[in-house]
Amino acid sequence: MAVDMEAVILDVLGRLAPGKSASSEEVARAADNENWRRLTGHVRSTARGLARQGKIVVTRHGKPADPENFKGVYRLRLPLPGEAPPPAAQSED
Repeated sequence: MAVDMEAVILDVLGRLAPGKSASSEEVARAADNENWRRLTGHVRSTARGLARQGKIVVTRHGKPADPENFKGVYRLRLPLPGEAPPPAAQSED
């Protein structure tokens, strides 16, 4: 089953109140509740791409993280009004 992970991420985040975030597990479960564990890598790679485009924000410890260089536990949320992306995300060619 092919999953449009970009659409799943944006759908999950779009249902949240402004400023609220979702875990990678929540997103993976929304895509496939039974086999979600095998989708977590796909969530991470897709989230990186969306963060580079400024469509979402990857957070660590509640603060925006560099989408190119984050490790460990992370959360995803939509950007807040007027929020600038992390410096690495701004230097897009």
